[in-house]
Formats: sequence, structure tokens, C-alpha cells
Amino acid sequence: MSTMKFCRECNNILYPKEDKEQKILLYACRNCDHQEVADNNCVYRNEIHHAVGERTQVLQDVAADPTLPRTKSVRCAQCGHGEAVFFQATARGEEGMTLFFVCCNPNCGHRWRD
Repeated sequence: MSTMKFCRECNNILYPKEDKEQKILLYACRNCDHQEVADNNCVYRNEIHHAVGERTQVLQDVAADPTLPRTKSVRCAQCGHGEAVFFQATARGEEGMTLFFVCCNPNCGHRWRD
């Protein structure tokens, strides 16, 4: 299970980034130039290609995706479950990135925005 890492410079979420030259995994900020070497060299690739607004199998796929980071610091407003997957994506009709959470309860799958 992944844990959230935050940038020391601007407190933005850090994302996994492969350094192909040095063959190491980094955590990098998308807001500034801060990077740090990951304590695990395993590189995952997120292969979800659906639009965020689709409410079919996509939410279950997101909740089960081992490449997406998880948090236990937020509770689902719908079922109260204490674990969620989070990711940034562009919402339909909006510019910029929005932080989304998906409940990890297999019977719920509720999605909400930060």
C-alpha cells in the first residue's frame, strides 16, 4: 500500500517518476523542481484510460488499482469506510487538475472531490 508523500518546498503531493538514466524511482513534485529518491525501486504504470465522470466499472477499477496511492486520513461520506484511493485528473468541462478520492469499500465505490 502506498503512502502519501508531500513536497518539502510547496506541500504539493509527490508522484512516482522513473529516472531512466539512473534506473531509479523518484518522487517528484508537479508544482516545483523538488524530487527525492524513493525507498522502493518498484515502478508501476497506471493503465486506466477512462474518463473520470464514468460511473460504471471504472470506479471499482480505480479502487482496486495498486498503482494509485491510498490514504486512511479521510472517511467516505456515503458509507463511512476509512480507506480511499486518490488521484488528480481533469474534471469534465473544467481546466486544471482536481484531486479525486474513491472509496475502497467494494460495496460502495463513492467518488468525491477535494
